Amino acid sequence: MESQSATSSVPVALKEWAVAIEALLEGKQIMLLRKGGIVEETRDFELLSPAFYLMPTFEHQKKGLLKPHFQGMLDDTLSGWDPGNLNVTLRAYGEVTEDIEIRDQETLDRLRDFHIWTDTFAEERLKWKRNKPLHLLLVRMYRLEQPTDIPIKPAYTGCKSWVKLEDELEMRTKIPVLGDSEFNLRVAQIKVALER
Repeated sequence: MESQSATSSVPVALKEWAVAIEALLEGKQIMLLRKGGIVEETRDFELLSPAFYLMPTFEHQKKGLLKPHFQGMLDDTLSGWDPGNLNVTLRAYGEVTEDIEIRDQETLDRLRDFHIWTDTFAEERLKWKRNKPLHLLLVRMYRLEQPTDIPIKPAYTGCKSWVKLEDELEMRTKIPVLGDSEFNLRVAQIKVALER
């Protein structure tokens, strides 16, 4: 697999549960389901950048919201979490290849085999802000060869999806989690499920 450089020209990070980032980095899923944070400036989710770092969050993760065989991953992510830590480690970089809007339960149900969340939690995400679509982001994931610690600034906190990184990041080599053929196969499987 080829490695690439993550440049400092992408000054944004998408906040996501640490366990979901781990699932992406392990190739267990290639998608994120987003509706937007409580304090989004736009009041709903928008894809501000097709390429971004992923900033792990820990506060709202719960075992009961994950399928049983993914609950151990949550224990692993929480074992290294220190709520008093003033830094966050960026290990992941993503590029969205498609942003698909989901508006009904039947379509969402077709995706149940492709993500870590329970049916109940996925349904809750769809129903929250019912008049807004749930965004299915298909994400090509990269692992940063050298993770980087950045200080948690006040602007990074709160229930929002995106943060503008205030510190310039050095170029980092990024290694694709999945090869081209495997990623394209996963995308094709999701699209077949959506078209059923």
